Amino acid sequence: MLQDATGLAYTVPAIAEREGVPLRAVGPQQVTARNIPADVAEKTIGVIYPAVQVYCEKITNKLREKFRTFSGTVKMAVDVRVSRDRLEPLERDLSLYVEAVTEVLDAHRGDWGQGMFYAGGYEVSFGAAKQGGKNFIQTAKVTFDVEVSIY
Repeated sequence: MLQDATGLAYTVPAIAEREGVPLRAVGPQQVTARNIPADVAEKTIGVIYPAVQVYCEKITNKLREKFRTFSGTVKMAVDVRVSRDRLEPLERDLSLYVEAVTEVLDAHRGDWGQGMFYAGGYEVSFGAAKQGGKNFIQTAKVTFDVEVSIY
């Protein structure tokens, strides 16, 4: 959903226009399903910033429903990484990209099909700016729970 036409490709330009700030677009190739630290990703696979990584952080099978193979919670994470040559716009840009991610999540509340349901809650944590990327890099993590019930 982050990669499709109603995902980040739509929300990032809309936020940039609304806020009157230039933001680089987030293409589908910048949204990946992996959990790799920023410094390792830069050295091994190359990164185009802003970068968005989606991954599963934790799986809990609570067996709430009888006769189901899995009925529990999957904790998902979305890491948003922004790199700039100066510190001043770094935090502002990161906040706007995180806003774009949360807008996509808000727009996709409800039944995701195949036994998955997203109620709409999420938590955002911001990391400190540090050396890396194009001089400076800052990361934020958006975590949310998806309820899963499968046979």
